[in-house]
Amino acid sequence: MTKFSSLSRQYWPTIALFAFLLACWQLAVSLGGIREYLLPSPLSVWNALWHSEIGWSQHLWTTTIEIIGAFLLAAVVGVALGVAIAWSPLIANALVPFLVFVNTLPKVAIAPLFLIWMGYGIFPNMLMGALIGFFPVVINTAVGLSQVEADMLDLGRVFNAPKWKIFAKIRIPNALPYILSALKITATAAVVGAIVGEFVASQKGLGYVITTTQSSMNTAVAFAALIWISIVGLLLYGAVVLLAQLWAPWAEGVD
Repeated sequence: MTKFSSLSRQYWPTIALFAFLLACWQLAVSLGGIREYLLPSPLSVWNALWHSEIGWSQHLWTTTIEIIGAFLLAAVVGVALGVAIAWSPLIANALVPFLVFVNTLPKVAIAPLFLIWMGYGIFPNMLMGALIGFFPVVINTAVGLSQVEADMLDLGRVFNAPKWKIFAKIRIPNALPYILSALKITATAAVVGAIVGEFVASQKGLGYVITTTQSSMNTAVAFAALIWISIVGLLLYGAVVLLAQLWAPWAEGVD
């Protein structure tokens, strides 16, 4: 009960703001005579969330797999590249300009190429999400591994510790706050990337649901799909925050 009370005190302004906005939204639609295809009421969106004909479970499952896969792929590749950059100046000089070039490419323009190369499916959308989300992990990992106090490094050298052991015992723990902070960004970026991929090339998923509502002008279903997408993103972000609290509680102060 104490934990629940603490959370309630912490998040009641957010809950109150959402309740206020929903009430204003409902009143605006009801009293303003706004047509449903332009702006559906919250009640219409709520009903659409449970509309069985949409097949929400199938689309939700597909998008969730794409988002989680994109997040894990971005995390693993990003950390590996960040370690490589911090390990060797030669690798850093070779990789960093290339990674910056890749990150500056418009991802929406790349999505049709993935369709040509790999066709429809979960993996292209997963790859799109990872492409959008991996760069912060690379940079933060490299920075966290590099910005270590000189005294700590000198201590390792005094004990004749090999380079790999200094990495494992000193540099990686120092980099954890940076990595976990980047993973929070990647958690939201993976959602964006997966949905962008579904907009371009998909036959299932919440992004696909949104694109199909354009022809039927079923805006309530599109809003409902957006809510499901937000729920998946919030759960993934919450999982990263929980991981940070369990794995490296001291890292919570670095954002």
